[in-house]
Amino acid sequence: MSSRTNTAAIPQKKSRLREICGRMAKNKIAMAGFFIFTAIMACVILADFIVPLQYALKQNMAERYLPPSWAHPFGTDLYGRDIFARIVHGSRNSLLLGISAVIVGVSIGGLLGSVAGYFGGAADAVISRVLDTIMCIPFMLLALAIVASLGSGIGNVLIALMVAMVPYYTRVIRAAILNIAEMDFIEAAKACGASHAFIIVRHVLPNAIGTVIVQATMSVGSMIISAAAMSFLGMGIQPPAPEWGSMLSEGKDYMMTYPHMVIFPGLAITLTALSVNLMGDGLRDALDPRLKD
Repeated sequence: MSSRTNTAAIPQKKSRLREICGRMAKNKIAMAGFFIFTAIMACVILADFIVPLQYALKQNMAERYLPPSWAHPFGTDLYGRDIFARIVHGSRNSLLLGISAVIVGVSIGGLLGSVAGYFGGAADAVISRVLDTIMCIPFMLLALAIVASLGSGIGNVLIALMVAMVPYYTRVIRAAILNIAEMDFIEAAKACGASHAFIIVRHVLPNAIGTVIVQATMSVGSMIISAAAMSFLGMGIQPPAPEWGSMLSEGKDYMMTYPHMVIFPGLAITLTALSVNLMGDGLRDALDPRLKD
């Protein structure tokens, strides 16, 4: 009997996944975001094959401020470095910060939100009050304060973004689990003697994962913009390491005379954040059970 049940569950899961993929494929805007993000991820993975890192770091004062050309597709900056090479290799730092901050934030926020939403009572009160205290501080101000205390660098920027994001994900996951924890199948699992850990992992989190995935996807763009903003202010990844925010900071004084120094890094940030948000919107619609074809 159990083997038949397991065998029947596999096609059901595949059918659900196929349905979600089908909804996504029909959303042209979401697919446009997917293709843009795929191209950006290809740059991240194949950066060393597209253009060597030395071109992103090598200074050539004789070629400063060159406009876009065949030799330098995006022109050069105030140190004669190739802007195209710096954008390609800077994608690694920007995407690493954005995706890593979301993954760590979701992991820690998922744990805290699960405890608060499932158990309630004193655990919920303590966690909620601590989160309220942290969330009283604006997101960017909190992140900048953490970096100012720890120092600049990719590791400290990641810690700052992670700490600032944990309260947000904890709130989202707690709200989702509060509704699920009151459903009949959770009560049935408790009546059968299932442990709390088993119920959370096997029943609660899988039913909340749709909301978490959508929120996490849409937060990647915000994290990339936040990381770029911190580098723009001189508190993120430091030059000569290529990073989109620091490139904007270096080019801000030359916007009128050499606009290519800010146009291309700005486009990189905008397209990346836009593509992730478009995918997040499409994924939200695909996962929404109220939407029918």
